[in-house]
Amino acid sequence: MADPGGSRPVTVSDVQQLVKRKDEIEAQIKAYYELLGQKGVGMTEPLVDAEDFPRGDIDIYEVRTARHNIICLQNDHKALMKQVEEALHQLHAREKEKRARDEAEALAEAMSQSQPRAFARVNAVTPGSPASISGLQVDDEIVEFGSVNINNFQNLQNIATVVQHSEGRPLSVTVIRSGRKVHVGLTPKRWAGKGLLGCNIIPLQR
Repeated sequence: MADPGGSRPVTVSDVQQLVKRKDEIEAQIKAYYELLGQKGVGMTEPLVDAEDFPRGDIDIYEVRTARHNIICLQNDHKALMKQVEEALHQLHAREKEKRARDEAEALAEAMSQSQPRAFARVNAVTPGSPASISGLQVDDEIVEFGSVNINNFQNLQNIATVVQHSEGRPLSVTVIRSGRKVHVGLTPKRWAGKGLLGCNIIPLQR
């Protein structure tokens, strides 16, 4: 790809390659979260027992590796999004040229078509709750909640059922936050407040 500081202008093809890489990283992050879910741990659960001995019910090395990879991939994703933004900025800066303007419009249309649709929104998160600890934020728009997505979501009972069946196990949750897709590892569990999440979710009216 052209270096943003180099002489060759950034093209739509360059941005498409960046977006493709972004999608690949997001898929890898999701896969590692699902691996942790299969092991019954998330990003924060202790890997030692009450006597500070390594837990015998999980593969410590595998869990640590997955956690490390998630952190590295999230950093890569952040850097890549910056590259995408810089590349798009260059494309728009050349919009006075008809060809560049047409390419930018075509790319914007393609990206909007590929943007996943949200079916619900988080309108409250209680501090100290499992939802808060996971990083879920108010106004996050939910694209995937475990096995629930826009294609099979009917009502909030769908989410409640997934939560009840996943108590103590990490769920892979995908949200749209400020226009960006973000993956969150959410573990439903008992805490000082009501329910297993500590957040309020409302369906989106489309």
